[in-house]
Amino acid sequence: MADKDSENSIIDVEGDGQSAGVPAEGAMDVGGHEPLGTSSDGKRHWRESTITEPGLDSRGNVFFAAIEMTRMPMILTDPHQPDNPIVFANKAFLDLTLYEEAEVLGRNCRFLQGARTDPDSISELRNAVAADQSIALEILNYKRDGTPFWNAVFIGPVYDTSGKLLYFFASQLDVTRRRETERSYLQAQKMEAVGQLTAGLAHDFNNLLQVVNGNLELAQARSTDERVLRYLESARGAAERGAKLTGQLLAFARKTRLDPRPVDVSDCLNSFADVMESALGRKVELHFSLRRGLPKALLDPQQFEMAVLNIALNAKDAMPTGGVIELSTARIKLNGDAAARGLSPGEYVAVQVRDEGEGMTPEVIERAIEPFFTTKGVGKGTGLGLAMASGFVQQSRGRLEIESTPQQGTTVRMLFPVAAHDAHDLPSDPQPSGQPTSGSGTSGAHILVVEDSPEVLALAREILEEVGYRVTTAETGEDGLASFQAAADGSIDLVFTDLVMPGGINGIVLAQEIAKIAPDVPVLMTTGYNEELVADGPLRSGLDVLGKPYRRTDLLDRVRQALNRKGDGGPRRNASDFGSAEE
Repeated sequence: MADKDSENSIIDVEGDGQSAGVPAEGAMDVGGHEPLGTSSDGKRHWRESTITEPGLDSRGNVFFAAIEMTRMPMILTDPHQPDNPIVFANKAFLDLTLYEEAEVLGRNCRFLQGARTDPDSISELRNAVAADQSIALEILNYKRDGTPFWNAVFIGPVYDTSGKLLYFFASQLDVTRRRETERSYLQAQKMEAVGQLTAGLAHDFNNLLQVVNGNLELAQARSTDERVLRYLESARGAAERGAKLTGQLLAFARKTRLDPRPVDVSDCLNSFADVMESALGRKVELHFSLRRGLPKALLDPQQFEMAVLNIALNAKDAMPTGGVIELSTARIKLNGDAAARGLSPGEYVAVQVRDEGEGMTPEVIERAIEPFFTTKGVGKGTGLGLAMASGFVQQSRGRLEIESTPQQGTTVRMLFPVAAHDAHDLPSDPQPSGQPTSGSGTSGAHILVVEDSPEVLALAREILEEVGYRVTTAETGEDGLASFQAAADGSIDLVFTDLVMPGGINGIVLAQEIAKIAPDVPVLMTTGYNEELVADGPLRSGLDVLGKPYRRTDLLDRVRQALNRKGDGGPRRNASDFGSAEE
C-alpha cells in the first residue's frame, strides 16, 4: 500500500506477490468471538489487505476455487457503488442465509437485519465501515425464511497497491448454538441465585408467620366476643394465605420436602377432575385424553395436583372469553434426545395441559417460570404458578416444557420418571383421629424445646405447657445438647428442635448426638426451610419433621405420635427409592 507505513505492511510470499496486508496483532477479534477457539487472538490474520488484481472477472484461479469450496460464508461489498452493495457471495453464504445469488447481489447487507437486531451493534459496524476500519462482532441476523441466527462477522478493507479502497471483505459464522448454550447457562445461574434468595426469605417469613398464627390461635381460645373472634379469624385467614405463598416460593426453589410414591397419573387426574372443573368455572370446557395402563410415575401426588391446577388456572386466564383446556397423558421413551432435555435416558410419563388462549412470545416463554413474573394485570396473579410447578417437576427429577405461539395457544408439558418398580402406593404414617388431649399417657412428659427464634420458642413452650407437658428450652443446638447431657438419665422424654440453626450443631446433628446418648428418645424437628432435607445424610430417610408454620393442633398431634413411638424403634414408612433432590 503506497500510503501506509512500511512497518505495518507485509508481503504475502505464498500468494506470489498478488496480495499483501497489515497484521491484525490481536485487534481482529476485539468484540467478537474467536471462531476457531484458539488463543492466538488473530495475530496471524490481516486486518487490511492489498491486492494487485482488483477485478472480479477472472475467477479461474485456485483462490476463487477455495473460496467457493470453504464452509465459511464470505462476501465482498463495493463502497464505490451507492449503498455499498454486495458484489460477490460464496456458496456458503447462500447456504447460511437461504438466499439465491440473484437475491443477494446489488443489495446492502442490512437486509439480514431484523426486529431484534441490536441498534448499537449496527451503529458500531457502520462507523467502522465509514472509517475504513476492520471490525469483529456478533450480531443477530435473519435468514430468508425469517429464522434468527447469531452471526459472528469480521469485516475488513481491501486496497489496491496505490492505497485506494476497493472492497470490504466480510466472513461470517453461525454461532447460534453457542449463544443459546451460554444463554441457557446464564439463565440457570440466575434462577439458582433467585432460588437461594427465595428459600432464605421463605425461612425467615415462616418463622414470622409461626408467631402470628400461633398467637392468633391462642387469642381465639381465650376470647368469647363474637366481633373479636371474627377479626381474629380474618387475620388467621390472611396469615394462612401468606403461609401458602411461602410454600409456593419453596416449591420454586426446590426446597419442599416431597413424599414421592408410585402414582398412576391418569387415575390421579380423574379423581381430581371435579376440583378442577369447580376451580376453572363455567367458561372453560375441560377435556381429558388420558391413557390407560401407563406405568406409574414417581411423584408426590398432592404437589402434582397443585402443579396441574396452577397450570390450568394460567390457561384459563389466557382465555378471557372461555375455551377448551385439554389434559392428556402419554408414555415417552427418551434415548438420544434425553441429554438435550437435561434428563437421563429411560421411560417417562408425560402430562400435558393445552389451551386455546392468547399464547406467548419467545421473550415471555423465556421468563415464564421466573417467580413473580406475570403478564396479568395488577392484583390478578402472583406470578408463582408456573414457577412452583417447574420447581416441583425438577425436584421430582423431571422436566417442564412450554410450547406456545401468539394467538395459537400454549402447551405445558411435564415429564416424570417412571417408578423403578411398578409397586403399589407406599403406606404412609398412620394419622390419628380426633383432637389431641392431655391424656393418652403423655401428660406430664418432659420435652426439651430447641429453637433459635425467641418468639417461636416462647409460643411452643406456652402451647405445650398449656396441656400439661413439662418444658425445658434452649436457643442453640449447643445449648440444647448441653441441657440434654445435664438432665438426669431418662428425664427427657422428647426433643422438639428447629432444623436450621446457627452454629455447628443444627437439628440433624443434634438428633445424631442424642441418638448416641439415648437411642430411645424421639426427636421431632420443625423447619420452614428444607435445605438440609433435600441433601443426602445418614438420618435423612428417618427424620420426623413438622413444617412451619404449624397449628397448635398439628404440634400436639405430632408430639403425641412421637412420644408413643419412642425413638427409632417404632414402625416407620418404608424408605422411598426417590432419593434426594438433584440439580
